[in-house]
Amino acid sequence: QVQLVESGGGLVQPGGSLRLSCAASGNIFNIYSMGWYRQAPGKQRELVAVSTRGGSTNYADSVKGRFTISGDNAKNTVDLQMNRLKPEDTAVYYCNLRKVSSSVNYWGKGVLVTVSS
Repeated sequence: QVQLVESGGGLVQPGGSLRLSCAASGNIFNIYSMGWYRQAPGKQRELVAVSTRGGSTNYADSVKGRFTISGDNAKNTVDLQMNRLKPEDTAVYYCNLRKVSSSVNYWGKGVLVTVSS
């Protein structure tokens, strides 16, 4: 079993910043990537950012230049620094983990990020 525990969500005003953190534990051998997805009300879950063990990163176009993902391979954690937040960033953010040579996605329970004045 893989456990993913997220923290750092909350309410922030437009233009503000938040930092999300995710820690993985359990059967976490052969990790390929850790990242963040989000799901807004009435919408499908979408990729926000992902970081591979090899050090490459990928971002959704909508967050490029505003969000930064950082992974710590030794600690099995991944953080998401979110700057210049917009109301459209409001969503539940889920931590994701994938293993090498596997199509299985592991998910955290999610944290709510609300961007509102």
